[in-house]
Amino acid sequence: MAQLEYKQLLDAGVHFGHLTRKWDPRMAPYIFMEKNGIHIIDLNKTLACLDQAQEVVKSIVRSGRKIMFVATKKQAQEIVAEEARRLKMPYVTERWLGGMLTNFTTMRKSLKKLQYLEKTLKDETTVKNIAKRERLTISREKDKLEKVLGGVVELTRLPAALFVVDVKREHIAIAEAKRLGIPVIAICDTNSNPDQVDYAIPSNDDAFKSISLITLAIGKAVEEGLLERKQDKEDQRLAEEEEAKRAVDAEDASGKAAAGEGEDDEAEKGRQEKRKRLNVKAEADEAASEE
Repeated sequence: MAQLEYKQLLDAGVHFGHLTRKWDPRMAPYIFMEKNGIHIIDLNKTLACLDQAQEVVKSIVRSGRKIMFVATKKQAQEIVAEEARRLKMPYVTERWLGGMLTNFTTMRKSLKKLQYLEKTLKDETTVKNIAKRERLTISREKDKLEKVLGGVVELTRLPAALFVVDVKREHIAIAEAKRLGIPVIAICDTNSNPDQVDYAIPSNDDAFKSISLITLAIGKAVEEGLLERKQDKEDQRLAEEEEAKRAVDAEDASGKAAAGEGEDDEAEKGRQEKRKRLNVKAEADEAASEE
């Protein structure tokens, strides 16, 4: 797995925390020092926590499950949505709807409605037969649903984990995940509570460069997990083909052995018949000579 270097973290401003008066005391283990009224994050802890989070993400993706990316703050929306789309993972970047996880059945109904509206607008015959006003109403409703649910339209079951950019802002998503026992991986700034999440990555959650660097690192872990899953499937397929080939070879060998035994029996039977005929002929010749 590609490891980030201190220089990359420093250049991205990962080490800059919030003002000291805004800090959360539970972030104390991850703070290196205070400078000019600002807390400085310990990058050793950041690298260690990031490595642990990457391993968790890779193992989850390798098992065939999904990671949901959650980032509704403006500076994180673009990079998170782009990375999630590239990896074909679900994401939420506009607004977290209450009950998106805990009331997943109802959310699935909204997703089905969105899919129905998209299908309706794509059907030229249907579009021609409905009034312009109704068509505009359907189009607006589709756009509204797509804006909020567009990133999770392919989600058919609950995600295996959440990757969250801002712990304080996404507290509803974290609470829902915690209630359902879904692990949460999150970027935690000095004003956040790391105890709310399972895997905290101490980092600046306000700067675009910092968010981008951490998100891309998590994306790299997802990508590696997908590649390993693909390789596992290929290895399994080859193993199954090899096993099937061995079974066919063993079946052929047993068939040949059975055929060989049958041929031996027939040959023995033929020899016995021949001996019998010879004995009959000899007896007939003997009888003829005696006469």
